[in-house]
Amino acid sequence: MAVTSAALLFAQGAKAQTNLQVFYDFAPDRQHVTTTLEGFYNDNWGNTFFFLDHDYASKDLNGKTIAPSGTYLEIARCLNFWQDSSLAPLSFQVEYNGGVYNGYTINSAFLVGLDLFLHSADFNNTFNFKVLYKNIMATTSKVPMQFTFVWGLQDLFGVRGLRFSGFCDFWWEDHALFKDHNGALLGEMASTVFLSEPQLWYNLGQFFGCDNFNIGGEVELSYNFGTAKGFWARPCAGIKWVF
Repeated sequence: MAVTSAALLFAQGAKAQTNLQVFYDFAPDRQHVTTTLEGFYNDNWGNTFFFLDHDYASKDLNGKTIAPSGTYLEIARCLNFWQDSSLAPLSFQVEYNGGVYNGYTINSAFLVGLDLFLHSADFNNTFNFKVLYKNIMATTSKVPMQFTFVWGLQDLFGVRGLRFSGFCDFWWEDHALFKDHNGALLGEMASTVFLSEPQLWYNLGQFFGCDNFNIGGEVELSYNFGTAKGFWARPCAGIKWVF
């Protein structure tokens, strides 16, 4: 499953929004459409972020896509009751992840830890560093931790409407690897996972009075993610509508 933004909107600073992304995944082992609904909302006690992915890869006997093949949800809450103090950049975070793919459960994960938020004076450039304890149900882990870095760079290179954003996750999870780039069936085990999804978006709608409309894409960079062995780069192209 293409997991799109594990908390990309945390990098939006104080700006709340909801957006819908529609991607086509060009990776040879995927080649399907994914939709992602994201939301980020802040308040006097902190902020809330969620995203919901649907992969559309279930086909009938004629090869026609008829239904989503997988659904994945992440929802996180950053608590910050000390926003007027010198510790304002530091928040306490709780998070839940889980889903299902091709009839198989993606084990629920519960995370708790700290989030450090840094930004430029105009909030155009934002960065989040997260250190989280991670408990994945029905799964063992040598180190039950996840380290996350999230970034957002607005008006990149001085180009109005050009945004570079993304995240990097590194965590420990004992899991089986069933395929490599050659399609070979494996029975190997791995204990570490890396996942990053840099995105580049351009606000094309600014030229015809519709700032909601963006075009762009992402590349999923991963190592031992899911059941795939080794390093993978999976490019996607898409559109984003900001509500």
